This record gives sequence, C-alpha cells and structure tokens, in this order.
Amino acid sequence: MKTKKIKVKKSDLTFYSQIAILSVLILVLLFNVNFGTNSNVILDSSSQSGVSASSIIPTGVPEIYGDELGVAYDFVSANDPQLADQTISFLSSIDRTETLEGADLERYINILYVSHGGISCEYCCGARSIIFENGQAACGCAHSYAMRGLAKYLILNHGEEYTDEEILEEVGKWKVLFFPGIMQGKADIMASKGISTDYISLTSNDYRDIEKGQTSGGMVGGC
Repeated sequence: MKTKKIKVKKSDLTFYSQIAILSVLILVLLFNVNFGTNSNVILDSSSQSGVSASSIIPTGVPEIYGDELGVAYDFVSANDPQLADQTISFLSSIDRTETLEGADLERYINILYVSHGGISCEYCCGARSIIFENGQAACGCAHSYAMRGLAKYLILNHGEEYTDEEILEEVGKWKVLFFPGIMQGKADIMASKGISTDYISLTSNDYRDIEKGQTSGGMVGGC
C-alpha cells in the first residue's frame, strides 16, 4: 500500500505559525499573572506574621536554681493543670516563709517596684505592682505570690550570680507561663510596632496595657 503524501499549503504554515506564537504569548501572560498573584500573597502573609509562641514560651529547666528547687518551666502548662498549680503553690510558699531586710529588701523593691515601672499581675488584679513601695505584697493572687517567692529566693541564695535585671527577667519568664495566650497577643502587637519582645519589655510595666482591647487567651493556674 502506497503512502499518500499530504501537501501543506504555504498559507496553512503561516496560519499554524501564528497560532503557535499566540499560544506562547497566552502562556507567558498567564504565568506572569499567576506569579504576580502568588507574590502578593507571600508579601501579605509575611507582613501579617506575628511572634511565634515558641519564641516567647520558656522551656526546660532554669539554670542555677531549677535543679535546686526541682522546678522546670514545662511544669506550668495548660496541658497539666494539677502540676501547674503545684508548681505555683511551691513558689508561693517561698514568699510566705521568707522575709527580706536591709540591702536585700531594697534590692527586692528595686526589682519588682522601681525598675521598668515594676512588674504586676494586671490580669488578676489592678495593682500597680505585685508589691507596694515598702516591699509588702500588693496583690493576693497565686501568680503574684509565686513571682515574689522566686525573686526572694534568687536574692537570698544567688544574689551575686544574678543582676537585678536578670532577676526581673527570670520573674518575667514565669509570668509568660502564667498568661501564655495574653502574652502571645501582647508580643504580636509589640512586634508590629517595632518594639522588642524580650522578657522585661514584654512583662514589666514598660508597655503595660499596650494590648488593651484585644482578644486575650486564658491563664494557667488560678488567681
């Protein structure tokens, strides 16, 4: 059987060439539109990104005092309310049993009341700080007892190893654990304004109420 040769007219070749060119142009146009759309999505998601929870929630065992006291940051978690309450109660007991005098008391007041406007438990009570200017307790919630207890312990037992700023920072870490959802929201707002989210900036009174009016998460441990 002989194969019949098909002749293609010159006009047909021109037509097919035009179709091919047009197809290529359409593909290029579609690619550019799609790329531009994806680029906008990436930029938008980047601009809306907040501070990750893992970057502000302390984990593991605190250096120096963690093993001594038998506590870990991970003990305070909504996943284990009983262990969280036990840990908070243990730290609170230090505040109830230890009394500071002289230079230790002055340092205590500077850390919790004076430096950075002090540190408060504003989500449980409206006190300006967890202590008054004379060093007496200003808030009766369990969280504030725990924070005062830790500060006292570090001053009495590791006063030469920690500076005042470092003690305030350590107290701040536990405050983040007590109010993880609220602190996360506050960190997002601070980051959006270009403010550092280090523990002192986040938990002291430096930027207190910056998150006011925003939806907040719950607390770990009761007031």
